[in-house]
Amino acid sequence: MAFTVNENDVAVEPMADNATRQRLLTRSRVPDTRILLDRLNLAPCGRLGLRVAPSSLAWFQVLSGQATLDDGSQSIALDSDHIVLLPPQYQATLTSDAGAAVLYAEVADAASLDAEFNVHPPRFRVVDWTREPVLDSKYDARKRIYVATPNLFATKAIKGEMIIYPPGTAGADHHHEGAEHFMYVLKGAGTAYAGERRVPVRQGDLIHYDDLERHWLRADGGGELAFVEFFVPGVYKTIWAEGAPICTWLPTGHDIRGNPAVR
Repeated sequence: MAFTVNENDVAVEPMADNATRQRLLTRSRVPDTRILLDRLNLAPCGRLGLRVAPSSLAWFQVLSGQATLDDGSQSIALDSDHIVLLPPQYQATLTSDAGAAVLYAEVADAASLDAEFNVHPPRFRVVDWTREPVLDSKYDARKRIYVATPNLFATKAIKGEMIIYPPGTAGADHHHEGAEHFMYVLKGAGTAYAGERRVPVRQGDLIHYDDLERHWLRADGGGELAFVEFFVPGVYKTIWAEGAPICTWLPTGHDIRGNPAVR
């Protein structure tokens, strides 16, 4: 059954060096999940150590503010345009002068989800999602931007995308075979459908769907709905409900700002 929670309803746990954590997706809430998802908050002058286990991978997205990632060999300035993949055994420090919020996810035993994981482990990668190619829906004004693919992150253990729904638009009823996934609402409001259950959603909501769970999403009429969506593993099958239009996405060649895309 779909699990939903808003970040404002999750306890804030203090960490060292002006940082806090909110545990959004845990095994106590969803026992069979392979994804652990936190919101990490850096106060001004906050500092947070990141360390990925040898058999795991992690990724994070800056939700607000600006931060710097330093792994000893490079220092990278990040903001809300960036999504970062952290490979196994990666260690770094994340700092922020003025404060930042980060959505941080980790998949343990990622090698079990990708036969090539140990032979060709995923690499560190920073993706500016605003420069990636936009795909337009064939049926309406919805947009999709892939932010984690085998080409980008060199692993089939995860797949991720940014989805934008203009007011009043909706996806088609469907389910996935072979992957669990979550949606995190970045802005706007709408209704998530899980089977016959309707769940109002808004900014800061996490919606987690089990493998095989039927679902779809509709944006309210008042404004744009944007969310990031990740699947584990990243290879699965999508089954459309009888009579539902199959979502078809058409490449545009440009990024979200209308400029030529980076690839």
